[in-house]
Parts: sequence; structure tokens; C-alpha cells
Amino acid sequence: MKEEHQAAKENFTESIDARFALPSKDWSQYAPLTLAYIGDAAYEMVVRSIFVKRHDIQPQKLHQKVTRCVSAKAQANMMEVLRPELTEEEAAIYRRGRNSKPYTKAKNATLEEYLVATGFEAVMGYLYLEGAFERMNELIEKGLAALKVS
Repeated sequence: MKEEHQAAKENFTESIDARFALPSKDWSQYAPLTLAYIGDAAYEMVVRSIFVKRHDIQPQKLHQKVTRCVSAKAQANMMEVLRPELTEEEAAIYRRGRNSKPYTKAKNATLEEYLVATGFEAVMGYLYLEGAFERMNELIEKGLAALKVS
């Protein structure tokens, strides 16, 4: 039974695609706000997983820790460190996300921070949809280190 769970861990997106008969696509051509939409959720899931596995604390305290990492301001700060690390394709997706025209704005961030965060989320969405989890985790690790998160 444990081997089945390990296989499921390694093939999360393949499992979704197979179960729901989802086609593969050229994710680099997707609208940047669509990539940011899924990237926001994927990034938050990684951060939540890190904190749940590191800290056995009350959900309210977990939420406070996670919120400090997933805010537009935090994501914009992370991008200061990550921008030079991006591949050409990731940088192009980042620019498309940053230059998009979102329909909402952040409560606790400037417009510039919000647009930079949207670019960050677009990159996360692209990597998630591509199944490039190792690369996604590498960027998240560097970004969280820049925030000095534990």
C-alpha cells in the first residue's frame, strides 16, 4: 500500500490529467492571468505544506505564518532575488504576468508590488502546469530564504 502512495506522490498532475481526461497544452501560450490564477493556488499549497510539516502548531498560527509568505508584498520581495535566476522562458512569462491588466488589486500592497506578484504567480502556474515541480520548489526555496522564513 505504501508503494501505491509513493507512486501517487510522484505523479500528482498526471493522476489528475488521467482521471479527468485532460489534454496537455502549450502552457507558455496561456493567458498570464490564467497562469497566475493556478500559480497562486499551487504556490500557497507548497508554502502551507512546508509550514504544516515543519510546525505542529494551531491552525491560526499556521495561517499567520503562511500569510506572511503568500502576500503580494512578500512575493514582490521574493522576485527581487529570483528575477536573475529565471530562465529565458520563465522571464518571458514573468514579464507577461507583470504587464497584465488584472481586474482586482491587493489590499496591502502597491500596484507595482501587485503586478510583480502577478508575474511571480504566472511563473509558478506555468511551472506547476508543466510538472516542473523541482524547478518550482527550487525557486520557492530561494524566495523564502530571501524572506528569512523558518
